[in-house]
Amino acid sequence: MLQDIEARKAKPVDKSYKLADEKGMYLLVTPAGGKLWRLDYRHGGKRKTMALGAYPDVTLADARGKRDEARKQLAAGIDPMAERAALKASRVADGETFEVIAREWFAKYQPAWAENHSKKIIQRFEKDLFPWLGARPIRDITAPELLTVLRRIEARGAVDTAHRAHQNCSQVFRYAVATGRCERDPSGDLRGALPPVKGNHFAALLEPRAIGALLRDIDAYQGGFVVKSAMQLAPLVFVRPGELRQAEWKDIDMDRAEWAYLVTKTKTEHIVPLSAQAVAVLRELHPLTGHGRFVFPSARTPSGDRCLSENAVLAALRRMGYAKDEMCGHGFRAMARTILHETLGFAPEPIEHQLAHRVPDALGRSYNRTKFLDERKRMMQRWADYLDGLKHGADVIPFRNPA
Repeated sequence: MLQDIEARKAKPVDKSYKLADEKGMYLLVTPAGGKLWRLDYRHGGKRKTMALGAYPDVTLADARGKRDEARKQLAAGIDPMAERAALKASRVADGETFEVIAREWFAKYQPAWAENHSKKIIQRFEKDLFPWLGARPIRDITAPELLTVLRRIEARGAVDTAHRAHQNCSQVFRYAVATGRCERDPSGDLRGALPPVKGNHFAALLEPRAIGALLRDIDAYQGGFVVKSAMQLAPLVFVRPGELRQAEWKDIDMDRAEWAYLVTKTKTEHIVPLSAQAVAVLRELHPLTGHGRFVFPSARTPSGDRCLSENAVLAALRRMGYAKDEMCGHGFRAMARTILHETLGFAPEPIEHQLAHRVPDALGRSYNRTKFLDERKRMMQRWADYLDGLKHGADVIPFRNPA
């Protein structure tokens, strides 16, 4: 009988070779280094070979268990390979394929996600996973098979996408386990199999003179007025780019100088105090777009029922000469977070709340839209005044925020 240590130490050579166990089972070692369990048997007067899995994912004991089950079927006059094929076909017919269950999982959780987030998830499945795994019965998918698909994503340089696909697959497998259509989540066996994702911070300007130059360039922008207004407002409110371009007039109260909306990422209500400078930008824009739904509507929809495209502000920055490693739409948030704390001396808590980040308090609540509101109003006005100083070339002297 074969010992596990023999299987573990088996090395590839120029040709495939066998390490025999007993009762027709053996380990086939290929020149590429694969170690495959096989079972030779006869049924209906024909010699056949049945695959039992790959070592070490299928252990010696597991392979023997599969062999013994196959021999029981043979003793009952059943061809184990034909039985396996019939079972696989029935699972496909019953809708237990990876794609069917993945779409079921997606439909269940999609209503709670932001539109952009759910769009990216389903595109990831349709582009990178369904073509290779979609038609497979979910309980038959193995860790090596899943890794092959993830390696294909990694090979095109999309390591972050490969990790996200791995995470999404794990969610689908766990959903299948919970609904009784899969016994375990094989993606858990792939921890550490993909290279780590390198840190990729959003490009942002942090040097005061460079920020002043950027603000002057925005004021001198020769493109569309709506895009120019969006770029003027972006540093004053430093919300997420998607939240800026999807801003709606119904959520803005210029008399109270507040913008209240639902954060798409966390599904929480958020208040942005508007500085006098921010209100001025909005009042100038209102006669042009105030008749429609969106503050910054797309130029392609005169009725104003669609907002600016995802790349409008980014494309404008590029036309102004700012490279992708210098500044991006998300960079206004990093700019504000850094300077508000390190230069203007505001405490981290009100800054994080203004960024709509989850910051647990003493009672365990992750976010309170009115917390630090008075301080945040002072902070937003101080920030706008600071930016005005940079834009006009003043020597702005940093000071610590009074307690």
